[in-house]
Order: sequence, then C-alpha cells, then structure tokens
Amino acid sequence: MIRQIIKIDKEKCNGCGLCATACHEGAIGIVNGKAELLREDYCDGLGDCLPACPVDAISFEQREAPAYDEEAVLRAKKEKEMADNNLNIELKSQLQNFPVQIKLVPANAYFFKNADLLIAADCTAFAYANFHNKFMQNKVTMIGCPKLDSVNYAEKLTQIIESNNINSITVVRMQVPCCGGLSFATKTAIENSGKNIPCEVITVTSDGKIL
Repeated sequence: MIRQIIKIDKEKCNGCGLCATACHEGAIGIVNGKAELLREDYCDGLGDCLPACPVDAISFEQREAPAYDEEAVLRAKKEKEMADNNLNIELKSQLQNFPVQIKLVPANAYFFKNADLLIAADCTAFAYANFHNKFMQNKVTMIGCPKLDSVNYAEKLTQIIESNNINSITVVRMQVPCCGGLSFATKTAIENSGKNIPCEVITVTSDGKIL
C-alpha cells in the first residue's frame, strides 16, 4: 500500500539515538552508528521522531510500505517488558559442588558418586547467559582452560572416571581452537578408563549462541 512513512537521511544523521527514544513503537534503531527504520510495519507515520532529531535528518515520504501493525507493536512491547522484568529477577545458583577447577577437584570427592558431570571451558559461563539453568542443573561442574592451565586434563579426568561411578558427561566449550583440548581430554579419559559413558559436546559461540 502507498502510505506516509518516515525517511532517514543517513548523511545528516549523527547517531545520537534521540529519534529511537522518541519512537514509542520501537521502529527505529541505531545500526553502525546511524539511525535506521528497522520495521516499516512498526512505523505509524505520525512522526513523533521528527522533532526529536537535532539535525533534521528525518522527514516524511509517501511510498509503498506495509501497513502499520499495531498488534505486532503491542506484542513487541510486551516481550520487551517481560525481558526487562526478568533482568530484575535474582536467579538461583545451580552449583552443586566446590571447588570447580579441574586441577583443584579431588578425584575421590564425595560428590562424584553416581554423578552427571559438566566439564566446561572457563569462558562459556560468560558467553552463554543462561548457563546455570541450561547446563548446571543437577550436574557436578568442573571448569578449566586448556590454554592457560598447566595440568594434564586427560590424566586428571581419567582418575575421576576410574574412581567413581559417573553416569554421563557433558562438555561445553567455546568455538575457538584451544577449547578443542577440553573435549579431546574428556574423550581420551573415557577411553583410558575402559568405561562406556555417554558424552555430549556442546559448542558456544563468542556471541552466546549454541551451534
């Protein structure tokens, strides 16, 4: 349909973000330092953003554009409100044991009895926001960095597996080459122990996604 919608002059825009704040529908965002109309169907064409722009980079134009979708805007606002509320909730730690460093954990620690193990690279808990609830629930957690720790992970993990009845192992690593040492050491330890233990390897990207 042909309707009135905003137009942003990228050359004039200074990236101040005042237009995005003024847009109650959330149609405008800052991309690469410049204002951008992110969702045409969120723009109601009323232009609350125009007077907010200090450099007159926003104007109206008549052109082909999707109709304003008020229901979608309200859903997006509700989702943002729920997400903001969740940030204020104090989450419960899922840590079942201490210490957690692979090189510090005693191989015969009581918490290894009939345990499901989580072996995680140090960085994963910082990269993946929901790490505790997603990975640590009902698991004995061990962490390490094969690039920085001066310890033979395969030897230590073999001792743990041989000395205890381990139900399963989950390895969470980052998508970087050095983290491959963690999954390799775990699989080597399982082979060395002679036990048949299920092992899952999960890879986390630097921007917090699971491959």
